[in-house]
Amino acid sequence: MTMSRALFAGLCTLDLVQSVERMPGVNEKVTALAQTVAAGGPATNAAVAFSFLGGDATLVSGVGLHPLVTGIDADLSEHGVRVVDVTPQEAGPPAISTIMVTRGSGDRAVVSVNAAHQNLLPPTGLARLVSANQAVHLDGHHPRLALTAARLAREQGRLTVLDGGSWKPGTAALLPHIDVAVTSADFRPPGARTPKDVLAHLHAAGVRWAAVSRGPAPVLWQGPDGTRAGDVRARPVPPVDVVDTLGAGDVLHGALTFALCQALGEEDPAAAAPAERLTHDGFAAALDLAIEVASRACRSFGTRSWMLI
Repeated sequence: MTMSRALFAGLCTLDLVQSVERMPGVNEKVTALAQTVAAGGPATNAAVAFSFLGGDATLVSGVGLHPLVTGIDADLSEHGVRVVDVTPQEAGPPAISTIMVTRGSGDRAVVSVNAAHQNLLPPTGLARLVSANQAVHLDGHHPRLALTAARLAREQGRLTVLDGGSWKPGTAALLPHIDVAVTSADFRPPGARTPKDVLAHLHAAGVRWAAVSRGPAPVLWQGPDGTRAGDVRARPVPPVDVVDTLGAGDVLHGALTFALCQALGEEDPAAAAPAERLTHDGFAAALDLAIEVASRACRSFGTRSWMLI
C-alpha cells in the first residue's frame, strides 16, 4: 500500500505539562506529580499522530530560532514530522502552553498565547507542498496561511480537513474550501446552539462531510445528504479509564486524516474530487479508527506516551 501523505498547516507551540493532584488556588503552590515537555498545537499533534500511524507528515508553521525551539525541533524530528518554518529568523520565544492536568479526572487547565503573537504569511513554494500531498489538514490558526493552503488544495484536487476546535476569526472564510470538518463541542458558529445546528451550519457553508466530537458521548456526523431528517448519524466512543484528555482531539484528527488518505489512495487526475469519492461507509470507518486511537491517547499522561501503550 502506498504511504499516505498529508500537509498540516497551523499552530506549533512548546507544551509544558504538569500532572497535579488538584488545581492550585489563589497564591498557592503545589508540587507536580509528573511533568513532560513536547511540541504542541492542534496541527502539530495531529501531524505526530499521522506519522506514528505510518504516514508522511509535513508541518507548516512558525517556529523560529529561539533556544527553546530546540525542544520543538527534537520532538518533531524524533516522531518523523518534517517542518517547514515560515519564520526561520524569528528571535523571540515560540508560543508556550502551560498546562495542568488533574490526576483522576484527566481535566486540564491551559494557558497559552496560541497564535496571537504571529501573523504568518504563506511560504514560497506552498503550492508545491500542497501538490506533493494527498490531504491538507488545517487547525484554523494563522488564518492567512490556512486560507491560502485550502484554496490551493481545492485547485489541485487535494482533500481539505478542518479541526474546528473553536470558532475563530477567519473560520467563516475558510469553510467554503473545506471537504471534511470535525469540530469539538466548543465550536459555535453564529446562532448555533446544538451539535445538529453546527452540522447544519457546516453543510450550508459547503462542507460535504462533518462531525462533532463530544468527549465520551457518541460522535455525531453527517454526509453530503444535507439536513433531511435521519441524516445525522452517530459513532460510539469506547469507555476508557481516562488519565489525561490533553491533545486527544488532535490525535483524533491525525488518525482521521490518515484513515481518509488510506481510503482515497493515490490521486487520479481523471477521478472525481476527493470529497466526492468518499462513501458513507468509508467515512464511518475512518471515524471509528480515529475514535479508537484518540480514546487510547486518553489512557496515559501527556501527548506522546500513548504511542508506547
